[in-house]
Amino acid sequence: MWEMVKAGGWLMLPLVICSIAMCAIIIERAIRLRMQKIAPASLTSQISKQLRSGSLSTQALLQLKQHSVLGDILATGIESQPHGFNFTENQMQTRANELVHLLEKNLNFLGTIGAVAPLLGLLGTVIGIIESFMAVNAGGVTDPAMLAAGISQALITTAAGMVVAIPALIAYRYFQRKIVDIAMQLETQGNQLINILFYSEVKPSHLSVNDHLQHPDQGLHYEAS
Repeated sequence: MWEMVKAGGWLMLPLVICSIAMCAIIIERAIRLRMQKIAPASLTSQISKQLRSGSLSTQALLQLKQHSVLGDILATGIESQPHGFNFTENQMQTRANELVHLLEKNLNFLGTIGAVAPLLGLLGTVIGIIESFMAVNAGGVTDPAMLAAGISQALITTAAGMVVAIPALIAYRYFQRKIVDIAMQLETQGNQLINILFYSEVKPSHLSVNDHLQHPDQGLHYEAS
């Protein structure tokens, strides 16, 4: 493998760097974009019970913000509820857009790697072929077998570029689709909260300042089931 890298010339260096960056991004995004970590399925129902009982303290609301991406959006909606439906909906949508944008971190770079890697490989091949024919013109190579060997070495960079680009593009498309699914789940659960806040028979009293002062350690334990 190392011999092939050396035979590919100096353009193999950026391709190796691209492959390392690609692996790092794929691993990081695979860990970060777990649905149960971002939008736990049972979180809205847990919050609904607390809202209806009026036991959601300030401390619990802070815990909710730090719990997950969905928890942050739900907490934004609960805080905005006294200002009316339109304000609450706009605040939740704005916060959701901000957080979804963060989930897309490094994906454009991954897509760029998938697009640029084949071009780097092709550039290395073109340079290698040019050098081979220049050697022929200069009289340095007279054996066709040696010329073929030089061209085959030049093609190494094209192969390397494809090896980097194919998994990068597959991962890019996969994570893009996953973020769309996450955004849909966030929207669904956000709408459920709005229905609870504004259309349920029992209007929630989401914060009790006196209760929080009397019980500053009261909080919720949210499960990502």
